Amino acid sequence: MRGFMSFVRKETLHILRDPRTMLIVLLMPAIQVLLFGFAMSTEVTDVRVAVVAPHRTEGVRQAVRRIAANPCFTLRGYVDGTQIDAVLRSGEADAVAVFAADYDRQMNALELGEAAGEAVQLVFDASNTNTASAGAGYLQSVLTADVRSGPLPETRLLYNPQMKSSYNFVPGIMGMIFMLICAMMTSVSIVREKETGTMEVLLVSPVRPLRIVAAKMVPYFLLSCFNLATILLLARCVLEVPLSGNLAGIACLSLLYLLLALAFGLLISTFADKQATALLISGMLLLMPVVMLSGLAFPIENMPRILRVVSCAVPTRWYIEAVRKLMIEGLPFAAVMKEVAILAAMTAVLTAAAIRKFNDKLE
Repeated sequence: MRGFMSFVRKETLHILRDPRTMLIVLLMPAIQVLLFGFAMSTEVTDVRVAVVAPHRTEGVRQAVRRIAANPCFTLRGYVDGTQIDAVLRSGEADAVAVFAADYDRQMNALELGEAAGEAVQLVFDASNTNTASAGAGYLQSVLTADVRSGPLPETRLLYNPQMKSSYNFVPGIMGMIFMLICAMMTSVSIVREKETGTMEVLLVSPVRPLRIVAAKMVPYFLLSCFNLATILLLARCVLEVPLSGNLAGIACLSLLYLLLALAFGLLISTFADKQATALLISGMLLLMPVVMLSGLAFPIENMPRILRVVSCAVPTRWYIEAVRKLMIEGLPFAAVMKEVAILAAMTAVLTAAAIRKFNDKLE
C-alpha cells in the first residue's frame, strides 16, 4: 500500500508541476459551463417584430403594447402590408404580425367560443430556425394571453417553464467534461510514460503493474470530483439550475461514470504508443460521439434509426439522461436504475477489456 501511495503522490506532483494540465483540467470545465450557460444559449431574447394593422383599434393597440412590454421582443413599429418582404429581407425585423381588419370582432368571437377566422398572421424570417421556431411560440402566447375560452389549447411547461437552455446544457457538459478529463487525460498520461521510456522503469519496481496504472488514475479521479463540485455550484448559484433531486444520488451516479471513463482511458492507452495517437483515438472515440450522439447538442429522437441504435453504445447518453432526471425533474434515485445498470455493465466490460489488453501488452 505504501508503494501504491508513493506512485499516487508522484503522479499528483507531476500534474501540479504542469501548468498546462492544471489549466485544462481545472479552468476549462468552469469556462465551458459558463459558455454553454450564457454565451451559447439557444433561448430567444431579442426578436424584432414589426406590425401590420389596417385598422389600429383598441384591441390591436393592446396586443401591440403587450409585444412591446415583453423582454423577448423589440417592437419595430407599424409598416405597410406591401413592405413585409422588404422588412424581413433587409433584417430590420425578424417577424411581422399582420392583424386582420376585423381583429376585435374575431377575438370577441373566440372569447364567446364561436368560430372565427385568422385574427393574426405571423410571418417569420426562417433563415434562422431557432428564432423562427421559438419566437413563433413566444409571440403566439403573448398575442393570445387575454383569450380565456375558445378553441385555443392551453400549454403548460413542466420542469423548465422558462425554457432555459442551461437546464439542458449543464447535464450534457458534465458528461462531456468527465469523459474528456478521465479518459483522454489518463490515456495521454500513460502513453507519455511509454513514449519517454519511463514506463519500463516503473514496471520493474516491486509494485504490480496494474497498481502503477491505478495510481496514475487516482489524481485525475480526484480532480474530476473537484470539477463535479465546481460544476454543481456554478449550475446552482450562477446559472440558477435547480438541484431538485438527491445530491447523494447525483454524486453516486457521477462516481460510477468517472470509473467508466477511467477504464475507457486505460483501454485507449493500450492501443496507442504515442501521445498524438492517443489524442486522435480519444477524439474519434470520445469527443465526436459525445457531442453528436449523446443528446448534448442534438435530440436523439430526431436522429435516423441507425444512429439512435449507435447512440445506445455511447455511455454519455445514459449519464446525461440520468442526471436530467435527478437534477431537473427531481426524481428519486430508483427512477434511474435502468441507466445505472447500463453504466455499470459498460464499466465492467471496459474494465475487463482494458485489464486483459494491458496484461497482453506486458507479456
